[in-house]
Amino acid sequence: METLIPTINRLQEVFLTVGTEIIQLPQIVVVGSQSSGKSSVLESLVGRDFLPRGSGIVTRRPLVLQLINVPPLKERLKTENGNGIKQNSQNSYPGIKAEEWGTFLHCKNQIFTDFQEICKEIEAETERGSGDNKGISPEPIYLKIYSPNVLNLTLVDLPGITKVPLGDQPEDIEAQVQEMILSFISNPNSLILAVSPANSDLATSDALKLARDVDPDGRRTLLVVSKLDLMDAGTDALEVLLGRVIPIRLGIVGVVNRSQHDINTHKTLQDSMKDEQAFLQRHYPSLASRAGSRYLAKTLSRLLMHHIRDCLPDLKTRVTVLSAQYQAQLISYGQPVEDHSATLLQIVTKFASDYCNTIEGTARHIQTSELCGGARICYIFHETFGRTLQSIDPLGGLTDLDILTAIRNATGPRPALFVPEVSFELLVKRQIKRLEEPSLRCVELVHEELQRIIQHCSSFSTQELLRFPKLHDSIVEVVTGLLRKRLPITNEMVHNLVAIELAYINTKHPDFTDAAQVSASVNSQQAEATDGGKRWKNEKVAEERTPVTGFGSPSKSQAINLLDTAMPASRKLSAKEQRDCEVIQRLIKCYFLIVRKGIQDSVPKTVMHFLVNHVKEHLQSELVGQLYKQPLLQELLIESQETAQQRTEVAQMLEALKKANTIISEIRETHLW
Repeated sequence: METLIPTINRLQEVFLTVGTEIIQLPQIVVVGSQSSGKSSVLESLVGRDFLPRGSGIVTRRPLVLQLINVPPLKERLKTENGNGIKQNSQNSYPGIKAEEWGTFLHCKNQIFTDFQEICKEIEAETERGSGDNKGISPEPIYLKIYSPNVLNLTLVDLPGITKVPLGDQPEDIEAQVQEMILSFISNPNSLILAVSPANSDLATSDALKLARDVDPDGRRTLLVVSKLDLMDAGTDALEVLLGRVIPIRLGIVGVVNRSQHDINTHKTLQDSMKDEQAFLQRHYPSLASRAGSRYLAKTLSRLLMHHIRDCLPDLKTRVTVLSAQYQAQLISYGQPVEDHSATLLQIVTKFASDYCNTIEGTARHIQTSELCGGARICYIFHETFGRTLQSIDPLGGLTDLDILTAIRNATGPRPALFVPEVSFELLVKRQIKRLEEPSLRCVELVHEELQRIIQHCSSFSTQELLRFPKLHDSIVEVVTGLLRKRLPITNEMVHNLVAIELAYINTKHPDFTDAAQVSASVNSQQAEATDGGKRWKNEKVAEERTPVTGFGSPSKSQAINLLDTAMPASRKLSAKEQRDCEVIQRLIKCYFLIVRKGIQDSVPKTVMHFLVNHVKEHLQSELVGQLYKQPLLQELLIESQETAQQRTEVAQMLEALKKANTIISEIRETHLW
């Protein structure tokens, strides 16, 4: 089970190389107010002075401290010489002749055997990252300390909670520090080591408050009460240490920190620990065995090992799931181009196939939010275009006055005995002409949808196009050009369909009602409505008595424009005029419905033949003909920098996850218990 903490340390190193925090590893996070003794507690765990000291805010960047237990120097030398028991190669550390040493992640291959140098490097790296005037930075410093006198631990020392900005610290320094602390302790796999001085009230402890915010059940919070020797005379921390003031589930450990005098006089940590034990035996004899820096180190190591054991199954699952996700993502980015000709042909062919499949409705990526491709074209034909034609009134825009005017104009100076055929043709052509605009609009809508399919294929079907922006732009340009070239041809054909109907009015159409039958039907209906036909006999007398205000010769003082819609036509029509209007209206309606039915059927067929099917049949040959040219291959297949960078990052992350999976797999289930 002791191998768990080094395993987590190795995992931490693996994921540090890719600079990501997608895996939240178990670690101990030290939280406390400014000058509460956090750094002193860490030094007592290590047994050496290596952290910067002073007044005010000293820790200004997170320090990730990995403590690694190694055999003493003598044992390691025996191992190297082959005289002793053969040790695991991981624990032999050949070539290092020091008992204790440290390494920084930012100082690769540099070994620090002098702990004062470690202290100076921490200060220098802090100033590099956060300035030299009390500024803070969330960028961690990673330090490993190898020693036979430490237990395997991973701790994070954070800046102390402060209230008032100093130096070049921003006004919101308190909020920044709290946000930084929360980013570490919010990790559900972290243990919280809350440090609070004994000479202040626990109820006002900022560290405990932050811990309670993210860990309300207290399942991962351990309280360290520091500075036991600085309490007021006559008071002690017994009630606090026994958990009677604020109960802490993982326990409360009291420690005695070194005073500034001890530091100034270079008192060793070993002597300080002896004095600490003597103080505890003297003032807290019942708790001496469960307090002090040594007990704290053992407790933290035990808690961290058990915590890692609990987190490991979820960690395995997380690594496995992420490996699958990144593997799929890497595949989607494709491999670097080697054969440009084959790659171009493959992409062009796939795009043309996806484009045609989208029209046919057999594409792999079918949208569920809206109609797309062939389904939308069908909707345009039968819903949009069909309903628009159905909504056109066969007699829309034609008044009785227009019809009578057309009849009179067609007869010239002679009064008409019968309804002239020329007037019917004139009026029905005027109505048929109204079908041209919605027909051309149908062509435009289908053209727009064919344009939209290009973007649909680029976004959903052909991921390779995203890798090569120039090739994508060229394909869009070629397809758009092909569509643009076919649009006027299709429009002309649709225009001709209407022109064909206008060219010859076929009154012998099988579905067209005979004019004589219509006239007879109208006559019979009017005869029934006028009391046996008396009104027909008096029609001539009525016409002579009634002045024709709308159709007389214009007077000298007033000119009448018969086509002016503003002219009042308020006179009552005679029976003959009503009969003639009714006959013309019925004939126009009947013939218009025949033509509309034909246009509604022929326009979609025309659009499909001249536009949609032509594009489907010639798309691939057009793309290959314009893009598959030797001088263009290199230029078109230049990969976007963003895609190349993302593929590199994903490959690195996948490699890290594979290493992590290997490391986790090395832990046998028997090691967990």
